[in-house]
This record gives sequence, C-alpha cells and structure tokens, in this order.
Amino acid sequence: MSNSERRRYVRPESLNLLDYIVVDEQGVQGNYSMGRTLNISIGGILMETHIKLTAGQQVMITIGLEDDLVDVMGRIIHSTDHHDGMFHNGIEFFHASVEDRRVINKYVEAFHARFPEASKKKNEHMTFLKKDE
Repeated sequence: MSNSERRRYVRPESLNLLDYIVVDEQGVQGNYSMGRTLNISIGGILMETHIKLTAGQQVMITIGLEDDLVDVMGRIIHSTDHHDGMFHNGIEFFHASVEDRRVINKYVEAFHARFPEASKKKNEHMTFLKKDE
C-alpha cells in the first residue's frame, strides 16, 4: 500500500515555514530547528528538515499558515532521505488547541475550494478537528 493510500486525510501541497523543537519522553525540550511544510492536512504534515528525525520522536511545531501561526504537537511517523540532502518527515498531529485546529481546517478547506479535484480523492470525517470541542 502506498503512503497516499494509508493517509486518513488529503494533504494539499503546501510550502509554509515552520520551526520545531524535539521533545523527549519526559517532556524535556531538545533540538530546535527550522523547516518547511511540503504538504498539510488536518491530521498531519510532511515536513522538510536539514536534520534526520527518528520515528516515534515528539515535536512541538509552530507553522505559519498565511497570516496565522499555529502550534501543534506531533509524532514522527517516518523520516526519509531526499536526493537533495534534505529529510522528509511524516508528522501525525496529536494535540493542538481548538483555535489552532480551526485555522488548519480553514487553510485546508481554502485549498480544496481552489482545487476541488483534491477533495474528491478522500472525503473522510476530520476527527482531529472534532476532538476536545
């Protein structure tokens, strides 16, 4: 099964700057660095970094989405070397405030309004948005 078939949400191609901090099992903050999104969905992102991250690591991420800054907690699902020396890291979100989830949802919906063919690929319930509301 390909990565696109395993995804729960459609991920618009998206280049947004972000910063992140790796957090260990005890919640201690570690490495701080910058990266960018390659795509984003309500449930996660594909993040390009200069540093290889390890599957299972947790990261605190601040993403710039248009005029908004969004803070999320995520878990590294996979990290692959890219031909240009960068690393592509699949991140699954597991915590964000209600407002930050709304901003992400608004951003993804705006993408689908501009590119309706993307929303035809998968039309699933966005459970990440609904949590804790």
